[in-house]
Amino acid sequence: MHLIPSNFGLLDWLIVFVYMTITLSVGLYVNKYIKNMEDYLVAGRALKTRLAVATMIGSELGLVTVMYSAQKGFTGGFAAFHIAVIAGLVTFIVGITGFIVVPLRRLGVMTIPEFYEKRFSRGVRVFGGLLLALAGVLNMGLFLKAGALFVTGLTGLTDTNSVAIVMTIMLGLVIAYTIMGGMVSVVVTDYIQFVVLSFGMILICGISVFALGWSTIVDTVISVHGESGFNPVLEGSGFGPTYIMWMIFTAGIVSCAVWQTSVMRACAAESVVVVRRMYMWSSIGFLIRFMVPQFLGICALTYFFNISEFRDLFFDKTGNPSNNPTITLQAMPLFLSQILPTGIIGLIGAGFLAAFMSTHDSYLLCWASVLTQDVIAPITNDKLTTKSRLIISRIFILVIGLFLLVWGFLYDLGQDLWDYMAVSGAIYFIGAFAVLSTGLYWKRASTVGAYLALVVGVGAVAGLGPVNKALNLEKYSSAEIGLSMTLVALVMMFIGSLVFPDRRRVE
Repeated sequence: MHLIPSNFGLLDWLIVFVYMTITLSVGLYVNKYIKNMEDYLVAGRALKTRLAVATMIGSELGLVTVMYSAQKGFTGGFAAFHIAVIAGLVTFIVGITGFIVVPLRRLGVMTIPEFYEKRFSRGVRVFGGLLLALAGVLNMGLFLKAGALFVTGLTGLTDTNSVAIVMTIMLGLVIAYTIMGGMVSVVVTDYIQFVVLSFGMILICGISVFALGWSTIVDTVISVHGESGFNPVLEGSGFGPTYIMWMIFTAGIVSCAVWQTSVMRACAAESVVVVRRMYMWSSIGFLIRFMVPQFLGICALTYFFNISEFRDLFFDKTGNPSNNPTITLQAMPLFLSQILPTGIIGLIGAGFLAAFMSTHDSYLLCWASVLTQDVIAPITNDKLTTKSRLIISRIFILVIGLFLLVWGFLYDLGQDLWDYMAVSGAIYFIGAFAVLSTGLYWKRASTVGAYLALVVGVGAVAGLGPVNKALNLEKYSSAEIGLSMTLVALVMMFIGSLVFPDRRRVE
C-alpha cells in the first residue's frame, strides 16, 4: 500500500511543525485559567453562541470522522450521503425542541451520569458512569490507528514501523496539552481547527472536482456501484431500510443529544437559549462533517479505479471495492497525497492533525472526567478535593491514552470504522437513551427500570465483528442487533418502572 509515492515534501513538514507548535503552545498557555473542576470540564459554563457552535462542530469534525466518512463514501458511493442528511436534520430538530439537552442544561449537570443520581440513585450513577466510560474508551479505540494511517498515507512514510511510531508521537502530543488545559484548551483549539478546516475542506473538494471532472466521478460510481451507489434503500447498496433507521438513531439522535462529548458542549453553554441556537446552527456542521469527507471518499474511488496500476490495490477482480477495511480506510489520504501539490498538502495535513488532536482531547477529557466525577467521587462520598479530582482526571487521561495505543495495535477491525464506532458506542447509548428519555419526561421512571435498561444496552456488543462471528450471529447485521436492543431496553425500562416503582416520587 505504501508503494504509492506522495507529494508531501520538506516545506510541508515545516508547515505542520509550525502549526502544531502554535496549537500546543495555546493549549498549554490556557492552563493558567483552570481554577476548579467546572473550569476543567465545562469551561466555566461560559460559552456563547458563536464559540459554542465552533467548538461543537470543531470537535465533531475530527480526523477520525473524516476517515470513517470517506471510507463510507468509497464503499457506498453517493448513497452514503443519507447519513449526512439524517445527522443534520435530526440535530436541527433537537435544537428546535431542546430534546434531552435543554433539560440537562437546566439541571446544571456536567455529565450524564450526574443526572442519573439526581433522578434515580447514586448506584445508577456509578454503574452508568462505568458503562459510559468503558463504551466510550472502546468507541475511540481505533481513533489513534486511523490517525496514523492518515499521516502515513498522506506523507508517504514507507517504513514498516511508521504506523506504530506515528501513533505513539500523536498520542504524546494530545495527552500533553489535554492534561494541562482541560476544556478551556479544547475550546480554544477547536476554534482554531474550525477556521482552518472550513477553508481546507472547501479547497480540497474544489481541487478534486477540477482534477477528476464531475462527469467522471458520477460515471465511476455507476460503474462500480450501479444504481445502489445512489439509492441507499436498494439491495446491494450496503445500507437498506434497517440501516437507515439505525442511522436516524445513531448518527442523528445519539450523536448530538445522548453522546457525552456533545452533551458536554450543551452543559458548557452560557444559557438554554445558547444551547438551542448552538444545535440549530451546528446542524449545518453535522451535515457537512459527514458529506464532505464522504465526497472525498468518492473522489478517491474515482481516482484509483481509473488508474490501472493502482486498481488492484483497492478493488477485487470483479471491480468491487476491497473487503479489507484497512485498505478502504487508507484510500482517501492516499488520494490526497497524489492530488494536492506541495505546500497545500502541508496546510491540509496540519489542519487534519489539529482535527485529530481536537477530537482526542475532547474524548480523553470526557471519559476521564466521567470516571472521576461519576465513579470515583461518588464511591468516596464526594470527599475528594478539587486538587485531587484534577489529579485523578489527568491520571485517567494518561491510562486511557495508553490503552488506545495497545488496542490500536491488537484489534482487527473486520468492518467499516463507522460501523465499529456505532456498535461500540451502543454498549452505552442504548441504555442511556432509554434512561434519559424516560427519566426526563416520565415521572414514573424508576431506579430498577434504569438498571435494567443499562444492562440490556451491553448486549449491543454482539454487533462487533469478532464478537458477532464468535457467537455465530453473522446473519444479523449490527443495525438489526442495535435496533433490537434499543427496543428491548425501552421495554425493560417501562416494565421495571411499573413493577418496581421508586418509593419517593421525583418531581
